[in-house]
Amino acid sequence: MGKSYRTDKSAEDIKYALVEILRHIKDPRVSGLLSIVHLDLAGDLSQVKVYVSALEGREKTEESVKGLRSAAGYVRRELAARVKLRSTPEVIFIADDSIEQSAHINSIIHKLNKDG
Repeated sequence: MGKSYRTDKSAEDIKYALVEILRHIKDPRVSGLLSIVHLDLAGDLSQVKVYVSALEGREKTEESVKGLRSAAGYVRRELAARVKLRSTPEVIFIADDSIEQSAHINSIIHKLNKDG
C-alpha cells in the first residue's frame, strides 16, 4: 500500500490545488469553462500530466492548453506553495476532448429518444 497510496493521495492534492490555480489564470486564451478530466502523476512524482477539456469544444481546449503552457512557471510556483511535496512535479498540460465527445453522444441519445 506504500507507494501507490502516496501517489494517489498526492495526485488528489495536486488536482485540488490545480483547480484553484486555474481559476486565477488571467490569460484570455484559457477558458473559464475548463475542466481537469484526468491527472497522471509519475510514480517518482517528477511530473504530472494534466488532461484538460473546455466545454466550448476542441478548438478552445487547444487554445487553453497554449495559454496554460505559457503560464506553466506560475502554475508550478503556485502548486509548490499549496501542496507540500519534497519536490514540485513538472506540470504538463494536454488537450482532451472527452467533454465535447460526451456532449455529442448525449445529443445523439437525446435525438434517438425523441425520434423513437
